[in-house]
Amino acid sequence: MIWNGGLVLYDGPMKYLSFLLLAATPAFADAPVVEAVTYSGGSFSVSLSHPDTGWDHYADGWRVELADGTILGTRVLAHPHVNEQPFTRSSQIIVPEGVDEVFVRTSNNVDGWADETTPFALN
Repeated sequence: MIWNGGLVLYDGPMKYLSFLLLAATPAFADAPVVEAVTYSGGSFSVSLSHPDTGWDHYADGWRVELADGTILGTRVLAHPHVNEQPFTRSSQIIVPEGVDEVFVRTSNNVDGWADETTPFALN
């Protein structure tokens, strides 16, 4: 028996069990994609694309963060945008003086906040 990150792999007749467990694991959907970002007068406008299917799966937010992960502001997206792709939403977010770059992180209602961020230069 071999331990492999949460799965027990068998060396004997049940060696195919790990494959079956992996094959039965649901695939996670893609995170919303940041298509464009603008910043003017203290307002961020972020354009996203995501294969929204309706209330069961849709892009539900974006946020602006500093390099250390500090959240400057969050824009909640309250409904699906099935027939409006990509779509743009804005939010007033204050950026501290001296900050030259921020990062946009997206979310969907199935997978939550994405691991990846999109950098945006303020200059």
